[in-house]
Amino acid sequence: MITTEELRSHFAAGIAYDQYVSKGTPDQQSNWSNTYNRVQLSPEQLAVTSGFVRRINVLVSSGLWCGDCAHQCPMLAKIAIASQNAVSKTNHSVGGVDLRFLDRDARPDFRDTFKICSGTRVPTVVFMAEDCEFIGVLGDKTLSRLRAKAAKALGASCPVPGAELPQDELNATLQDWVNEFERTHLTLRLSTRLRTKHDD
Repeated sequence: MITTEELRSHFAAGIAYDQYVSKGTPDQQSNWSNTYNRVQLSPEQLAVTSGFVRRINVLVSSGLWCGDCAHQCPMLAKIAIASQNAVSKTNHSVGGVDLRFLDRDARPDFRDTFKICSGTRVPTVVFMAEDCEFIGVLGDKTLSRLRAKAAKALGASCPVPGAELPQDELNATLQDWVNEFERTHLTLRLSTRLRTKHDD
């Protein structure tokens, strides 16, 4: 199992979403930008993300070439931005999402720690507390993405590589990610250790 010190070191090496995407080829940047522009959090989702009074450190092992990353990582960025906007409006210095990225192939030590079904899947998202204590990991695809992939891969036809996500699938996947962030936040919010630290 990875230690908190190791997670802290990996997190410190992570870079912000915009900086990460800027390292891609023009085609890769376009793919990521297309999804980013389509992702819109609903009022209900914004209400959830605006309530994050605990800091959630999130580190993503990703590949700019990866279609699943281009579809899902912009959702993570929109969730993080929404949480930070809420923090800045309330002047609450502790809460919100600090989202960072590592290239899967440039950081094999991190990548190999979080193999899924013996594979180095991307994106792999590691959720941590404010001090980089491990909370959980979600990798490769959310449940909605897995259901859609199974319907296509196990059905009569296969999707065209790089095809745009249908809007209903995009919305369902975004909700999966919002749910995972909410689950993580509630874990942190109910933590006796953190409630003692923050006297709340």
